[in-house]
Amino acid sequence: MSKDALAARKSALKAAMSRESVEVLVLFGNNWHADHLRYATDFGIQEGQGMALVREDGSITLILDDPAECERARGEGAGEAIYAPALVAEARKQLARAGNHNSCAAPYHLLPYGLLHGEKDLRVADGAKIIERLLMTKMEVEIAAIRKAAALADEGYAIFRNAARPGRKDYELVAEMESFFRAKGVPENFMIVGVGGPEVRGMAPPGGKILKVGDMVTTELTPCYDGYYAQICRTLVVGEPSDAQRQAFAVYLEAMEAGIASVKAGVTAAHVAKAENDVFRKYGLGEYVTSEYTRVRGHGMGLFPDQKPAILEDVNITLEAGMTLIVHPNTYHPDVGYLVLGDSLVVREGGHELLCGTPRELFSVPLQ
Repeated sequence: MSKDALAARKSALKAAMSRESVEVLVLFGNNWHADHLRYATDFGIQEGQGMALVREDGSITLILDDPAECERARGEGAGEAIYAPALVAEARKQLARAGNHNSCAAPYHLLPYGLLHGEKDLRVADGAKIIERLLMTKMEVEIAAIRKAAALADEGYAIFRNAARPGRKDYELVAEMESFFRAKGVPENFMIVGVGGPEVRGMAPPGGKILKVGDMVTTELTPCYDGYYAQICRTLVVGEPSDAQRQAFAVYLEAMEAGIASVKAGVTAAHVAKAENDVFRKYGLGEYVTSEYTRVRGHGMGLFPDQKPAILEDVNITLEAGMTLIVHPNTYHPDVGYLVLGDSLVVREGGHELLCGTPRELFSVPLQ
């Protein structure tokens, strides 16, 4: 991680705490939900769980319940790190030492029960207001890293296209991608795939499916650069696409481009989702943008592959300049199966900055 990016995040967090008169902010993290804790410490938990106590003077204490993780944190220079198998008890002790004056925590819904319930004099409020806007709205030093991650995603998809040959298993594609990204210094890449036709309802980790002529092969690549993630979604066909596949793809292309065209500071996430979904409704495919067939029409990304805001018609978070998103109308099509298409971008005043450069095509893999 760039020292400049971490210093900028700490400064922004300190300022946000000052505005809300918060003296101690508790940031919880584990292997899956690590972005809140990483924002302040740049430490990504691999085992167990932990909390970072961020004080109003900028000092931080990292509490971890795994001894190896604590040793790693100290070796990586994550600041004061305490090994505490009784994580909640240690956090309580630290908060009591601070006098428990206006303490907040986030993400509140993931906090251990014991931290929020117990002694009556321990009061920990929801700190979402302090940290979540910082996680969503990036500074330019953060956007620079996401821009590089997006360039790696483009490079990676070119490798994926070459790897997707008839007779190969889906896990062989994933292995080739991991080899490529690791060689590029990418420590993490969230990736899921889908192989087949109308029977395929989504993407998942590889299960051993063999690529055959006529299959659609979908993937989502999400490489990490300097702590930040960017994502690309594309679909290819093994051999020449059928007319049905081409016609279906045209709907997704129109939907994605409608969504992207609607992105600018001041509109809501719901506005972007509606722009995408209205295209499907126009072609009589409205049921396929419901939760029965799809999850989101895009989402934020940054220190975590999938952050707020979710791009859905009931999410009224206003987009702000500096937010980084992927717009992807990924869903099931009744004639051809699950199809994906998505690009990363930065929200700007009056518009957006596209980060992905891979053509928006239904790619065809030659049979020889």
